[in-house]
Amino acid sequence: MLEDAFAELIGSAEQGAREGDAWAGFTGFLERAFALQADNRGLKDALATHEHGRKRAAMRARIRPLVRRMIERAQAQGTLRADFTPEDLPLVFWTGDRVIEATAAVAPDYWRRYLGLLLDGLRAEAATPLPRRPLTPAQLAKAAQR
Repeated sequence: MLEDAFAELIGSAEQGAREGDAWAGFTGFLERAFALQADNRGLKDALATHEHGRKRAAMRARIRPLVRRMIERAQAQGTLRADFTPEDLPLVFWTGDRVIEATAAVAPDYWRRYLGLLLDGLRAEAATPLPRRPLTPAQLAKAAQR
């Protein structure tokens, strides 16, 4: 079941990276990934822990270049804020997961509102200077271990 979820997540990233409209590809990937995370709470645990080591590492190795491509294409098309980095994406999922978890019993698809608000803030035309630089890959890895 976990392998199916990993495959679906990778398929969503591949679909997003192929989309002609880079913003639609990026946002569609996030929507599909959040839906998958809401439907399969075990996926979140598998991605967050060091269990399933090789499978998880292989999935990440396949998805990282796709995510990077989606981000770069959306920025090149002028739709995604220029200062968003691949290292920012795990934070999107961490906060989204909290919304999914907190609202599941009262409003199971409330994450869609959260994602809409978040995406509006990621649009290039809405961008204002951020007060901090993104985490480095080393900082992100350390934060993820906590």
